[in-house]
Amino acid sequence: MKTLNDWLSHLETAHSAGLIDMGLARAGEVKNTMRLEPQCPVIVVAGTNGKGSVCAFLTQIYKQAGFKVGTLTSPHLLRYNERICISGEPVSDEAITAAFERIEAARGSVSLTYFEFNTLAAVDIFMRENVDVMVLEVGLGGRLDAVNIFDADCAVVTGVDLDHQSFLGDTVEAAAHEKAGVFRSGKPAVCGQNPPPEPLRRHAENIGADLLLAKRDFDFSRMEQQQWSFHFHPTAASGLSDGLKRNRNALPIPALRGAYQLGNAACALAVIECLNPRLPVDIGSIKRALLLVHNPGRFQVLPGRPLTILDVAHNPHAARALRQSLIALPFAEKRTAVFSILADKDSDGVIDTVKDQFDQWYIAPLHLPRGMSAAEIKQKLNHHGITSVQSFENIQTAYQAALAQAGENDRITVFGSFHTVAEAMATL
Repeated sequence: MKTLNDWLSHLETAHSAGLIDMGLARAGEVKNTMRLEPQCPVIVVAGTNGKGSVCAFLTQIYKQAGFKVGTLTSPHLLRYNERICISGEPVSDEAITAAFERIEAARGSVSLTYFEFNTLAAVDIFMRENVDVMVLEVGLGGRLDAVNIFDADCAVVTGVDLDHQSFLGDTVEAAAHEKAGVFRSGKPAVCGQNPPPEPLRRHAENIGADLLLAKRDFDFSRMEQQQWSFHFHPTAASGLSDGLKRNRNALPIPALRGAYQLGNAACALAVIECLNPRLPVDIGSIKRALLLVHNPGRFQVLPGRPLTILDVAHNPHAARALRQSLIALPFAEKRTAVFSILADKDSDGVIDTVKDQFDQWYIAPLHLPRGMSAAEIKQKLNHHGITSVQSFENIQTAYQAALAQAGENDRITVFGSFHTVAEAMATL
């Protein structure tokens, strides 16, 4: 009997040497063989950034309302099990290996990628657990992502920017076309970006999806005393009836830090309203969820001194959000970046966006096939006029050195990749 680690080691190289291989045919065939047809509402969440946070909000809101929630997210930080959760709790090794074995028995001669196994296993487990709602985060893009073999009762695109250009195209418009692929005819499609990229709006119109736009069909406003309000008022353009209007007032500021999280919370609440006839949620559940929601590595502020922030920001769009959140923090005497990034990311865009927020940089390679060497990272930083740079063997030693040399009024920010944050977390 294979352990979970045995399975994961096998899956990393079993299909096309672990390379990304987009398409729906393989996973769709195995889905049909396994009769994986969810009977509960399915929410599919896509977008360049903010997907994980929207999934976290939805999971916690439905959990507080008494529903059993199956949530698929990726990537994980410390344990693979984080990807497949029931009401916010990672499922057991045994549940995952049993699902993998069922997939292996059903796939016949069909070769599946790591992420395809991941997606099929999650839905298989959720169906066996009889969850009330599934929240499925897209891994890459949308149109050709394995999650898209399941029809969304409500789809979300948080926003569109450039990332994964080799798969999604070199323009925002091309990326928008890929992400809009999760929309379904006659179903709500929530978009947190207004104006939306034209290909996304056009695709929703062409297939007859009910497109709900931030600032048009739903919105939020900050109030005094650390509160905010959410307004849901679908216009005729969305395709939904006017009878769905609702305000949710006097909401607490979410436990997830960063001003941009109100936008993510608003996307989640728009989904809640769209599905409210099937999954009714009261205001108390929403308020409790906003205070209890957690999503590690997204502007996560660790307790104690010096102030330490973990953020997975790995593209310019996320770096802009990180910069705004850092600016909003109290003054810090010395600001240290603990940084590493993958070679296929827009490292120049990330560095250029946040370089004014740090006095010194502690860098290290990520020991992965896609990782950059310390010398390459240093060269990038020097190119942007950054000369206060120290190199380390790995992120753990870089982070420990930053802690050792920081005073209590200093600030440390660990960022650049999920892998960067995960290595720092492993030292905690």
